[in-house]
Amino acid sequence: MIPRRRFLQAAATTAVAVPLSATSAHATAARAREPEGTITDLGPASVAGPLGNAEIVGDVLYVGSRGLSPNVVAAYDLTKDSVTTHFEIPTGIGIWAMCRVGTDVYAATHSRSDLYRIDTVAGTVTKVAEYPDHFVWTMAASPDGKVYLGTSEPGRVREYDPATGAGRDLGEASPGEAYVRSIQADATHVYAGVGANAHLIAVDRATGERRELLPPELADRDWVASMSMSDTHLACGMNSLAELLVLDRADPSRFKVVKATAPGEKYIVSVLVHDGHVYFAGRPTGTLYRYSIAGGELEVLGVPYFEAATHRLLAHEGRVYGVQDSAVFVYDPATGQIEYRNLVQRGLRAAPEEPMSVHSDGERVYVGGKSGADIHDLATGKVTRLGIPGEPKTMLTVRGTTYLGVYTQAALYAHRAGESEARLLARAGNQQDRPRDLAYDARTGLVVMPTQPEPGHVNGALSLYSPRTGKLETYRPAVERQTVYSVVTRRGTAYLGTLIQEGLGLPPVTATARLAAWDLTARELLWQHEPVPGARAITSLALGRAGAVLYGMASTGEVFAFDLRRREVTARLRVGAKGGELFVTGEVAYCTDGDTIYKLDLRSFTAKTVAAGLAGQWFGGEPKLALDPSRRALYGVRGRNLVRVAISGRPDA
Repeated sequence: MIPRRRFLQAAATTAVAVPLSATSAHATAARAREPEGTITDLGPASVAGPLGNAEIVGDVLYVGSRGLSPNVVAAYDLTKDSVTTHFEIPTGIGIWAMCRVGTDVYAATHSRSDLYRIDTVAGTVTKVAEYPDHFVWTMAASPDGKVYLGTSEPGRVREYDPATGAGRDLGEASPGEAYVRSIQADATHVYAGVGANAHLIAVDRATGERRELLPPELADRDWVASMSMSDTHLACGMNSLAELLVLDRADPSRFKVVKATAPGEKYIVSVLVHDGHVYFAGRPTGTLYRYSIAGGELEVLGVPYFEAATHRLLAHEGRVYGVQDSAVFVYDPATGQIEYRNLVQRGLRAAPEEPMSVHSDGERVYVGGKSGADIHDLATGKVTRLGIPGEPKTMLTVRGTTYLGVYTQAALYAHRAGESEARLLARAGNQQDRPRDLAYDARTGLVVMPTQPEPGHVNGALSLYSPRTGKLETYRPAVERQTVYSVVTRRGTAYLGTLIQEGLGLPPVTATARLAAWDLTARELLWQHEPVPGARAITSLALGRAGAVLYGMASTGEVFAFDLRRREVTARLRVGAKGGELFVTGEVAYCTDGDTIYKLDLRSFTAKTVAAGLAGQWFGGEPKLALDPSRRALYGVRGRNLVRVAISGRPDA
């Protein structure tokens, strides 16, 4: 193991200088004269080398990337300790699933879902199948060389035969459930781990007959999220109580449930049955554990990298290899030592990823991505990487401190310019997972963070953090049976825009997103309203200058004005193709649907295009935008590059 600080410093992307159109005080004056809509390209928004899965063939570890364009499978030679080859995977936004058949490696993508074969001998890549499923989450090979895939939504099991090229749909593992997140196969059966309501299904490969293997005592769990198999046992990681299920294959009624012991552990993200033991990795702590199948002892082996997710565990020549974002750790049972290897430093291709968030404090721009954020210095063009074990989904600067809402575990971090690390302040708890927005209320001195619940769970929450006391309080639900997606505050009141989706995998029980007011002092919901019929989400909110009118953008691409005194919508206009960020500056507002930035005259409630053709490649297709504190510029992405867009902040003459 190595100290977290030293690894973050070593793993950070090398700072690079990006040419800007102008810098310094002269540049500020020049920019003041830029016509509205002038676009300045600031280079790649976020550069990373995130990994999703891996396989070993011979002495080579093949690792698959996610979020890059194109994605790659990189060959990391374990004897040379270097990445020697990259195989490009031209479709899909990431590789979550990999397995091997002989010397061939199979890699499956998601959004779109394609299956590729990498011939490691010939060094070729061939697309062999495509599927209508949204995600291919997991994949395993049977002893006779067939490939089995677990998909969503719904959670299906699919078969691919490399010998014939034929495919077979084995149907939904557990009808009505959205996800097959783990899979294994033997000579007669496919074993599918299901969520968001946990099931462990054995599917007869010949007849398609299904049998539930999950012990009745565990029927209330939400996920069987990871799996490994030996000749005698199945080992399954279950969420969100951080439990390992070890089940006798000959007699499934004989089983053990092992609880991960690290404080706050919630997920078992990867499992490996090896040499009479079950190795498994937890999250959020990043702890590596070992459980003796025969003896029943549980050992904590260490924390290779604080809070990192381990996407795959593999065994090779007596050692255990763990694949994490941009890196691999190696555990040696003979010595008990853990070695951490940064693969970017060993030749893994880092590339522009799909960014997740963008924020400007006026002097720099933060772009959130996988395992951290790229910080762009606007004066020098220098870009540095802020390593964070998670994904910054939303950011806010208050009095020189930038707050970051980080997935998973609905974590709140803080960072001050010049610091090498962000500080973990708190987690929302309460089965919350994904921060959706951040706002600051000056009257109460609170940072407000709405969050979406974990997959399979109901009711989003509202977390209130006091920078003065360091205390975080979470209220769940904030709006019954919905997630709060956007928030803005004024004089002790938080105005909330909701999303009808609760935890992923659950069908929404409400039909329309709401606008709500929440008292930050009394800690109670004041009122609710449905401003846009049929809208799935209110993606952004902003207050007018006098605070009497609340403006919002809906997932439908409509912008609305809401009179807070009368509590009614007074104007509505369809602007974009879908919802994104919205900012008000005086008598105008700016918003985006990811491709176009629009300017709205709030007096006439009409819109015009400021910049078009951005085709922003945002992670998950959720368009973001940042307003510079000067109110003379917006920051977004064109493709995967960060761009500055000049604005006037005033109505047109």
